[in-house]
Amino acid sequence: MTSPIPFALTVLIVEKLGNVKTLSVKDYKEEELYKKCGFKKAGDFVKQTEWKKVKIDGKRYFVTLFGKTDGKAGGENKYDFPPPVDNSLFFGSCSLVAKVQEKEGGELLYTNLSVELWNKIYEKLFGGFEDLSATFKEDEEEMDELALIPKEKKTKDGYLKDGFVIDTSSSDPEGEEDLEESNEFEDDTENSDEDVLENLGSELSEEAYL
Repeated sequence: MTSPIPFALTVLIVEKLGNVKTLSVKDYKEEELYKKCGFKKAGDFVKQTEWKKVKIDGKRYFVTLFGKTDGKAGGENKYDFPPPVDNSLFFGSCSLVAKVQEKEGGELLYTNLSVELWNKIYEKLFGGFEDLSATFKEDEEEMDELALIPKEKKTKDGYLKDGFVIDTSSSDPEGEEDLEESNEFEDDTENSDEDVLENLGSELSEEAYL
């Protein structure tokens, strides 16, 4: 049985739906913490894990998670806890209690745990989160590689000319010559067909007079 702390201690209550709120506990006793989470009996409301030596602003924090792993379907706690209990299933409300170590090897003392402080610890325990706004700014400031390419080496749409991008705006003199030759050949073919028909008609006319 732990001795009561001679001051009101602020702990966090993680409610079933995942909301986190602060609670000031006068004469804090660990064995009576289950009552603060709304349970009538202690049952298996015990220490589930302790995150140790999480360094924030030069101080080392130790945060203990208390909760129940036995309960009825539908009573599951929906909060995403950090490893090593990220895949564990808890029921009802849980509680977070913090201690602080001012220096390495120093004494561990109970300390107030605010939502803001827990968010910092939470981020550390997950290895940090990517700042999307900072990433977006970096992408905006990143130099466009195509900006360094001479204009004559790019298509009218701004793409680099290569074997896969064809600039439809550029003219191909050789292609035009081939097209003209093709048209001439077609004209010659048409004329030849007309000449054949005309000659054939003449021959038939001559045979008719004979």
